[in-house]
Amino acid sequence: MSTNTTSSAERSTEPSAERSTQPSAGTSAASAAGSPAESASDARAVAPDAARPAPPEAGPRPARLIHNEATTEIPVHLLFRDDPDPAPVPLRPAVVARRQVPGERPGERPAARRRVNARPRPAPSVDPELTERPARVLPGAAGVAAGLCGVAGCAATSWWAGLVPPLAAQALGLPASAGAGLGPAQWAAYAAAGALGMFGFGGLARGRTGRAWVLGLFGRYRGTVRRTGLMWVNPLLLRRRVDVRLRHWRSEPMPAADGNGVALRAVTLVVWRVRDTVRATLGVEDHETYLRECVEAALARVPVEPLGTVRSSADVAGDTLTRLVAADAAPVGLEVFSVRPVRVEYAPEVAAAMHRRRIAALDAAQRASVLTSVVDSVEDTVTRLTMRGLVELDDYERKVLVKDLTVAFCAGRGDTGA
Repeated sequence: MSTNTTSSAERSTEPSAERSTQPSAGTSAASAAGSPAESASDARAVAPDAARPAPPEAGPRPARLIHNEATTEIPVHLLFRDDPDPAPVPLRPAVVARRQVPGERPGERPAARRRVNARPRPAPSVDPELTERPARVLPGAAGVAAGLCGVAGCAATSWWAGLVPPLAAQALGLPASAGAGLGPAQWAAYAAAGALGMFGFGGLARGRTGRAWVLGLFGRYRGTVRRTGLMWVNPLLLRRRVDVRLRHWRSEPMPAADGNGVALRAVTLVVWRVRDTVRATLGVEDHETYLRECVEAALARVPVEPLGTVRSSADVAGDTLTRLVAADAAPVGLEVFSVRPVRVEYAPEVAAAMHRRRIAALDAAQRASVLTSVVDSVEDTVTRLTMRGLVELDDYERKVLVKDLTVAFCAGRGDTGA
């Protein structure tokens, strides 16, 4: 009985399966040849199991990359970490692309830039023939003797010409002259004796310690005289006095700047001396003006901090200024020993603003130190009270005690400062 029932059920099922299969085939044919509306209605008649998408196949997810022409490939999972086990991604070597120059076409290689070597600043140079050398001078006794000889020659010529009064001749014990009168011979004798006396007395000079003379004849250097005492120098030579002592020069306020570019006015003390007299005199128009300009140029290149801020920075600025000024002044025969800022102040246009800024900084530093001291005192007090068992405080009482102690300590510090 059961066998018959099963076979009849199978027979009844087979026609229904055939009927369900035939409409689907017909629907597909109609959708291929019919209108879109009919195809849509037939598609809705399809079984739900057939319209459901197939489940994805198991396997690693494809790696997603961020790639740009100016960047390298960056895996997305490294940014968000959305995968527990991200798949390894082979990356190409990281190459940072350059930016295109305005007006450059895509894919066009720019022309190679020619490298320009910065030339160092040329050092000032003077005529190499301007080298100090000693001049030829004679002792002062030679000049005195020559002058006296000239005077004696003039007196003898006057006696020869008969121009000496008889009373003077008798007083000097001179014999009576022939009285030849003033002739060409007498005038020549006068000229020779006068020239000798003028050259003898006119060439006398007194050398001083720390002073020198640069001698020149018709625009040509003839030597330098550094001797002291009485000496005889050719009176035809042009003398230029040069001070070779150790000298110090306090400059006027010069423009300067600190490390942040704030305008300053700096007064410097320069210790220097003339090492080569001929270069200092003939190599430059005025060596003192040249030194002043060198100091001003060095102040424009070296940042200077106001005095009283950082001592090491002032020393470094002084050493740098000394090195720069010495290098610029050496070719003209000047020896610079030190260039030190002795007074640095803000420029008038920024002095008020920087003064307020410094006062605010000092006030903030004072407040920070007072606050730190108060907090340390309060902490020490509360810790001692609790550790020695003098009081037992809960959180609320501890907060109230800390507040009261802080107010008390701050008020005490304020009264003491006032």
